[in-house]
Amino acid sequence: MEEDTDFRIRFSSLCFITDHVGFHGTIKSSPSDFVVIEIDEQGQLVNKAIDELICKISKVLPEPSNFTKKTKLDLQNLPFEEVSNKEASTLVECSNDDQNPQCGSEKDTINNGTPECEEEKVDVLGSLLDERTNELLTQFACDVKEKWNSKTELVGPSPEFSLGKILDKNQRAILHSAIRQKFPFLITVGKNSEIVVKPNIEYKELCLLVSEEEAFDFFKYLDAKKENSKFTFKPDTDKDHRKAVHHFVNKKFGNLVETKSFPEPNYNAGNPNIVITVRFREKAHKHRKRSLLEYQERKVIYTAFTLRKENMEMFEAVGFLAIKLGVISSDFSYAGLKDKKAITYQAMVVRKVTPERLKNIEKEIEKKRMNVFNIRSVDDSLRLGQLKGNHFDIVIRNLKTQINDSANLRERILEAIENVKNKGFVNYYGPQRFGIGRKVHTDQIGLALLKGEMVKAVTLFLTPEDLDDPVNRAKKYFLQTEDAKGTLSLMPEFKVRERALLESLHRFGMTEEGCVQAWFAFPHSMRIFYVHAYSSKIWNEAVSYRLATYGPRVVEGDLVCLDEDGDDEHFLNSKVHLVTEEEESANTYAIHQVVLPVLGYNIQYPKNKVGLWYQEVLHRDELQTCRFRVPTLKLNVPGCYRKILKQPHNLSYQLIEENDIDVRAEGSHIDEAPLSLLISFDLDASCYATVCLREIMKHDF
Repeated sequence: MEEDTDFRIRFSSLCFITDHVGFHGTIKSSPSDFVVIEIDEQGQLVNKAIDELICKISKVLPEPSNFTKKTKLDLQNLPFEEVSNKEASTLVECSNDDQNPQCGSEKDTINNGTPECEEEKVDVLGSLLDERTNELLTQFACDVKEKWNSKTELVGPSPEFSLGKILDKNQRAILHSAIRQKFPFLITVGKNSEIVVKPNIEYKELCLLVSEEEAFDFFKYLDAKKENSKFTFKPDTDKDHRKAVHHFVNKKFGNLVETKSFPEPNYNAGNPNIVITVRFREKAHKHRKRSLLEYQERKVIYTAFTLRKENMEMFEAVGFLAIKLGVISSDFSYAGLKDKKAITYQAMVVRKVTPERLKNIEKEIEKKRMNVFNIRSVDDSLRLGQLKGNHFDIVIRNLKTQINDSANLRERILEAIENVKNKGFVNYYGPQRFGIGRKVHTDQIGLALLKGEMVKAVTLFLTPEDLDDPVNRAKKYFLQTEDAKGTLSLMPEFKVRERALLESLHRFGMTEEGCVQAWFAFPHSMRIFYVHAYSSKIWNEAVSYRLATYGPRVVEGDLVCLDEDGDDEHFLNSKVHLVTEEEESANTYAIHQVVLPVLGYNIQYPKNKVGLWYQEVLHRDELQTCRFRVPTLKLNVPGCYRKILKQPHNLSYQLIEENDIDVRAEGSHIDEAPLSLLISFDLDASCYATVCLREIMKHDF
């Protein structure tokens, strides 16, 4: 293949933000040298065995029962009443014990109810929530208790705390139960895969009738939903008070449980104590079971899994899975695209496929260097960007200093890594976004789609490389003949995208309308991928121009992001601020806060030379009137903002000699033996490891 000179020129013109010398080395010598593991929204690596974690945690949680109907919660805005110091003390004591339902205090008899404490303890919330979310949840619980202990009435809506979206329904079920068991004075509400935590007003109402201790245990019992179990309140001699407790429980939970009064076992005329016993209604069992089955029959099936692939394009992997499962590519959803020449792990969801059906093809797909695991049912599909980032384990081989650099190699490597670790790197879109080494880059196809040139876009997609193999012979035949049927007979089965396009062209013809229909052979995520590739190319050029024009200082007319916690590109316009002349003079903002727009219909441009540059580029590419909507392909591109600098997280590295001896051992002569660098780090979503390595090494790949 001829060298991709356009690509080389494009990437050699990109800037650096650091000033170290760098070094040379080879990446991606083999797929195993470049391992990418997706980090989900909860901060977990997706290659972890979710089933094992769920199984371990489930052992120490009360067994959920399918028969009980979920309580309809009364979320009216009621004041928080004052509670006694003794009750508050009990509340604090109980809330600090994850798994102990009895909290070490004297208890009423609960036959076959919440199980006794188990010896094995698992920090359930710590296992499923990241440390920060866990801390915030505990703080929220403390705040609720403080309000209840104060005399101040709650003003405004009931406070709430969101754990965010959790797609896996098994994880959600465990979290619902774990939170209610640890904090019975809180309720959890699910909506569109999101878990929201609120104060349990009914718990507070019950505390007005019985002790905090009893209320605590009652709500734990209620949430455990253990079949054939019962809960007994403390003995009570006051008939009117017992009547009030009966009335409260039946009014709030009468569809779920029933109450009865019984004399204590040692009842006598001199000790007329009566106890109230609560048990689950049997009819709720049958009703719930029937409703659940009816619901499952109507429900769309979604199966989540982790995909491991080796040296394979993601779209090719999805196409192959679709054929084996008898669905179409658009039935698959994912959070992000992954490298081809690598071993990658990523979360996926497929519609209309049961977990059992996916498990049945495990052996078949292993032949294609793919594996699927963590297979489980979920309630919804994934969307692009629904991840926290990616973890990378990379081996860089054949290390050597730059030409005419006589410095110590180890010192150069240490200097480079520390520099980027502290200062970051220019957040370019990586070369794989555009199709490195190909005659036609993905951004060229995207530009044609934006301009409505559908035939040209198809022609670009089917342009052959200078290779004599079945795929490129088939493409060459098509461009010469436009014979889609004949080309299909030549195109290998594994080229799923090309075959889908050709089948559509055979049906509708190589006309403008026929090509529109052909693009619909691709799922929406693939169609918009090409448009995003064009926007990405322009962003790369824009940040190079911005740094060449103004350097690392923040100037008037720059755009800065005011959301310091924003780790992805999805900043709202309200979070983006235009730097004023006074703010430039006062050095109000730092370069790491500067963002540039990724092209779309809902973005603002910088008000300086960079903004003018954008307008010139749009005019150059004949997009000055483009509204970044392609209605014929159902594509809408709102645009977004992207930080011009990023930093790697959790970076670690190790230098090794060819024989795997740690070169940092005392007395090693590292310049005399071939060296490799093992480097690991995490990057935020939409950041590229190759770009980070380029900044470290000062070397284009």
